Amino acid sequence: MPQTKIEMQSFLGFAGYYAQHIKDFAKISKSLYKLCDQQTVYEMTEERVKEYEELKNSLTNAPFLLMPDWKLPFKLYIDACGEGLGAALHKTQIINDKQVEGPICFISRQIKPTEARYGESQMECLCLVWALGTLHYYLDGTVFDVITDCNAVKSLLNMKTPNRHMLRWQIAIQEYRGNMTIVHKSGNIHKNADGLSRWALANTPDNPAWVPQEEHHIEGICVTDIGTEFFSQVKESYKIDKNCHILSQLLMKDCKDPSLSSKLDETWKKAYDKRRFHFLDGILYHRTKHTCVVALTDRTLIKTILHECHDSVAAGHLSEDRTLQRVKTCSWWPNWKKDVAESCQTCYRCQKANRATGKKFRMMIQIQELKSPWEIVHMDWVTALPPGGDRSYNAFLVLVERYSKTPMFLPCQKDDTAMDTAIMIWNKVISHKGLFQNIISDRDPKLTSALWTNFHNLFGTKFSFSTAYHPQTDGLAERMIQTFEDMIRRFCAYGLELKDSDCFTHDWCTLIPALELEYKTSIHSSTGKTPAMLE
Repeated sequence: MPQTKIEMQSFLGFAGYYAQHIKDFAKISKSLYKLCDQQTVYEMTEERVKEYEELKNSLTNAPFLLMPDWKLPFKLYIDACGEGLGAALHKTQIINDKQVEGPICFISRQIKPTEARYGESQMECLCLVWALGTLHYYLDGTVFDVITDCNAVKSLLNMKTPNRHMLRWQIAIQEYRGNMTIVHKSGNIHKNADGLSRWALANTPDNPAWVPQEEHHIEGICVTDIGTEFFSQVKESYKIDKNCHILSQLLMKDCKDPSLSSKLDETWKKAYDKRRFHFLDGILYHRTKHTCVVALTDRTLIKTILHECHDSVAAGHLSEDRTLQRVKTCSWWPNWKKDVAESCQTCYRCQKANRATGKKFRMMIQIQELKSPWEIVHMDWVTALPPGGDRSYNAFLVLVERYSKTPMFLPCQKDDTAMDTAIMIWNKVISHKGLFQNIISDRDPKLTSALWTNFHNLFGTKFSFSTAYHPQTDGLAERMIQTFEDMIRRFCAYGLELKDSDCFTHDWCTLIPALELEYKTSIHSSTGKTPAMLE
């Protein structure tokens, strides 16, 4: 059901394209067109809802939709915009000795966050590739025309210097070369696909056309302990805040004085003008395109959030960028980015534990192109640690999976033999992740022994050793060790007996599970995603 005038205009533009196939179209849609007038208040009365349902039924029920006839050519109409992709598959059939063009099916979807950065030409080409993949069971082996309002799509197959996206799309549609003809059509008469792309509905249970997703990816986990007491404190803080009091009046359905917004502070007013706020169960929420979080006003509560997202063991005292990502998923307040930056830059433990990581500029050499996780693993040891754990471990083995940057930290003894190391890796890594194709490490005697040589010969794996005194070869493991040592140092630098407010003993072995989880669920700067999502 259209919720705004813009959505209603999009629906009517789409329906109007097929007006000649709908009996009494003008009569059915008369009041809906009046609803789009600038002087008319948008209100879906019972009469208008009835007309909308009648028009929708006319578009979807026989005899409007045609059955596919593979003897005659298809026509695929495509269009894309900043909101979504849309396509309509048409067929020309002979009815009563006349050629009649009608639709067979309609498809549309919203664009993904990564696709929102595409230019107009890329978006239209993406729409073509997506439509061909979705409707391939109609189009495979048939002759058809593609109708688009973007000239760039016509040159996709013959583009001489495509970028990486265009090159992949060229390969994807090569099978249709010779059977597909791309035709340009101006946008003002391209309303069938245009309407679908501009009114792409979210794939949620609220949508009647909801399709359950087969795969679900976890983009991140924010581990915090926020209970009912926290929300009670939030509600109490609203009572003494001027901006929250004004917003509570503005967001009421029967607000009689919209001019109250001028009394809001500048940051609050900007967010209100963009329709960022809404009240639910006495809590003020701030929403963006991808998040909906609690709005805070009390500085004590803000400090609590900063502690949970940066200072706690579950947060790991990670960088400013990663702390910003965590705060963004749970709360909002005016100038929150500035407060997060100041908190990270003035953190005592971070200042004591951080090390200089200046870049050495040189040509980068890619070891090997990766296609899936756990093909290549970097391995190294950290030794000379204070005793920790129930077996007084004094070292740990670091494994870093190169594709997803997933780390594993395995406590061990400094004097473990090659056999001990092999058993530990077999039981704790290979039994869960499978065999690796390649292991990159330094020339540790544990790995250059005859035992490991026989192991690799037996399973067909490979060892790549760095040259002497050249740790840059295993740079991924070396950098991971630096990061993990920094995380441990922030909690263990003041002695093993000290306990903090979270009741951790600062035994470095007990910290490993929480810190490993924190790293796996934080966005990595080189991939733009969390290791847990890519693994």
